[in-house]
Amino acid sequence: MVAHRPAVERVFYHAGMRAEYREEPCKVALNRVKGMAFRWSLNPYMGCVHRCTFCYVRAFELRADRPFDARYGTSIRVKVNVADVLRRELARPSWRREGVAIGAATDPYQPPEGRYRLTRACLEALGEASNPFSLITRGPLIVRDIDVLSEAARRADVSVTFSIPTLDPEIWRRTEPGTAPPKQRLRALSRLVDAGIRASVGLAPILPGISDRPELLADVVRAAREAGACGVWANTLYLKPGTREHFLDCLANDWPELLPEYERLYGRRAYLPQSESAPVRDTVRQLAREHRIRDRRRVPLEPPPEPEQLELLPA
Repeated sequence: MVAHRPAVERVFYHAGMRAEYREEPCKVALNRVKGMAFRWSLNPYMGCVHRCTFCYVRAFELRADRPFDARYGTSIRVKVNVADVLRRELARPSWRREGVAIGAATDPYQPPEGRYRLTRACLEALGEASNPFSLITRGPLIVRDIDVLSEAARRADVSVTFSIPTLDPEIWRRTEPGTAPPKQRLRALSRLVDAGIRASVGLAPILPGISDRPELLADVVRAAREAGACGVWANTLYLKPGTREHFLDCLANDWPELLPEYERLYGRRAYLPQSESAPVRDTVRQLAREHRIRDRRRVPLEPPPEPEQLELLPA
């Protein structure tokens, strides 16, 4: 059982904004997930100083009765014992070495990681247990952990996705105010691929009328190809309550002329109609084919094949 102790609060500034870091122990590290492409998630931090205007986690914050508006990202929970708890969970006889998604609710390489190194410690634990995992980030700090990622990739299936919705500097500044520039993420991706780690680009979320122009999508896919990305995928913006209110407030400030179009597209829906989202995804798929995006790692790091069971020879 994890002993409870008072949270330790520290204050730091990131991108000109004050953020409070609350150092608190956690009871569990692995979280069961429903309705997603993965069954287990891991988040060493809760809350994110990146403050992306479109962040879908704002919807979860609203449901939990926590700030989801401009205050989101000003208070970060730091799970100081998460790696120790993770090791215990991975050692349970009932654990079946299922894939774990890291960064589904908050970026594992946001600035606090430079101080606390919790994501690195969790990757070490997963690698020691030969447990597969995937990781999504906007943080170039991940290159610090190439050694740990490489070792883990030799033991189990490991993949990294860099979220890069656009290369346009104005769109990036307005919608991802606390993140590293997209070109820094591409340089980090290139470093990982050169080390043999499978790394891809996710164009997500693509914003209607803002970042969905074919030439902007082509810019990202072309840059992904030049950086050596092993794959490219895309998804469009969805606006659940919590995310919706904050994003539309930001839209009214930055692109007020688009408000009527967003009201038309989304109405009371959280997702774009298929007739609007499918062509965008199709465009990205076509661009990926044109630019021949595929796994081009010179020396791919892969786990050894599972040993085949020896068949009993007839007497």
